[in-house]
Amino acid sequence: MQSHLSGTDLLNALESGEVRAAEPAGDGWAVNAWVKQGILDIFRTTDIVPQGVELAGDPREPARLAFRDKEPFLVRRFGAQDDVRLVPGGSAVRRGTYVGPGVVCMPPMYINVGAFVGAGSMIDSHALVGSCAQVGEGVHVSAAAQIGGVLEPAGARPVIIEDNAFVGGNCGVYEGVLVGRGAVLAAGVVLASGTVVHDLVNQRELSGAGDHPLEIPAGAVVIPGTRPLSSEYAQQKGLAAACALIVKYRDERTDAATALEQALR
Repeated sequence: MQSHLSGTDLLNALESGEVRAAEPAGDGWAVNAWVKQGILDIFRTTDIVPQGVELAGDPREPARLAFRDKEPFLVRRFGAQDDVRLVPGGSAVRRGTYVGPGVVCMPPMYINVGAFVGAGSMIDSHALVGSCAQVGEGVHVSAAAQIGGVLEPAGARPVIIEDNAFVGGNCGVYEGVLVGRGAVLAAGVVLASGTVVHDLVNQRELSGAGDHPLEIPAGAVVIPGTRPLSSEYAQQKGLAAACALIVKYRDERTDAATALEQALR
């Protein structure tokens, strides 16, 4: 590992995909804590400075857009060689992110430092890809979906969305949850480390605990659900807690319904 990298060198390596906050390893994922620690060190050791594009005006006192951030964390700029489509309308991609070729960014969306977005994915309007989140290839992160970020503790697994998954509108995926390859989250599904997921197909209960956050199996189709609470008071009031339900596993109909429209690219 290149744990000696720091500052601008680390940001450059993250942008090129040379290093990642987490990466596939065997049948699972390995967290590179030194990457997150390096990002934290940048925050701790740099100053907040004005940033943005200079505006027309008095050349003796150039005005700038009113952005203020840690000095190294500029907004990324893309050229033809990057093959990234960044549609006008208020989006931003922070320095130290990897955005693969063929990615489409619809406005307004935001990708934070340390994140990885694989080739051919789409980040839709009002979506967030949080710090160090790992989004695979061919993933659709739909409008207003939130892919949570994490920097501390440095060893914590970031949220991982594997290749060809579909994250529906207004979904939230947080606290190191892993969404397996080709899985589908219907609109409004919220998953955190301790969320209970009932797999109706295999008649089992899935949940995460401690250092092992929740994992959604490959190809699972997940919808929002509820489960009754067992206390006497809850039963009297008919109360239930939110959960998620796996109602089937991906098939040809699912593929057709969630396919990324190539004509829009």
